Amino acid sequence: MITHYPERHYEFINVGLPSETVSGLSEPGHAGGQFPRPDLHERLARVLALTKPDLVFAGYGMNDGIYLPFDEARFGKFREGIRWLHDEVVKTGAQFIHMTPPVYDEQIGKARGYTDVMSRYAEWLLQQRDSSGWRVADIYFPMKRYLEDRRHVDSSFAFARDGVHPDSLGHWIMAREILRFLGEKPGEGDAVDVVMDGKDPEIFALVKKKQRMMKDAWLTTAGHKRPGMNKGLPLDEAKAREAEIGKKIRELNK
Repeated sequence: MITHYPERHYEFINVGLPSETVSGLSEPGHAGGQFPRPDLHERLARVLALTKPDLVFAGYGMNDGIYLPFDEARFGKFREGIRWLHDEVVKTGAQFIHMTPPVYDEQIGKARGYTDVMSRYAEWLLQQRDSSGWRVADIYFPMKRYLEDRRHVDSSFAFARDGVHPDSLGHWIMAREILRFLGEKPGEGDAVDVVMDGKDPEIFALVKKKQRMMKDAWLTTAGHKRPGMNKGLPLDEAKAREAEIGKKIRELNK
């Protein structure tokens, strides 16, 4: 957005929390028994009140099946949680774009049958486009097709060493599909260089620095119950530093 629309200003607020579910479920012994999975229900109201978003992207599902074979009761809790999330966001006046979960790689991961679980969760979300009029950006099936196509050529190819957390290529495939959903034409390349379009790579580095700092600040200020997260700067201090980084980005972008 910075390099392609320099005359506009967008603020991207990342308040994603690792391990979290929208279903409220957690498997026995999660994280070696250190803590149960965080539940979005616990913090959503605070996040929305603090950030006051114009547009919300939300992607759940990967953790909501808690890495077990398909179960109708678990699926029901996922659907219930997604509908609740949708209603809570829409009540604020914000626009909402759902995202299907990323692909689970059963060849690499240990959760048997979980690829089928994620397929069902993704299919249900996509069905809401027609049945409920929701806006849903699909990242699951493009990732799945890409994985299968590459694996025909190289049987060892994978996005994720654990079957869950995609590498930079996997993240690019997800980002590319979101850009396409928004009406952009990011091209077919496999690297973020396609989006940077020859711009100074320092811009990308500064954006990453800014986003990491602000994520910690937003999450700490809003509060959550997941151990092991970075303690962020006070929000006012983080915003002041963000403005300084933003100035450097604009100078490079000229």
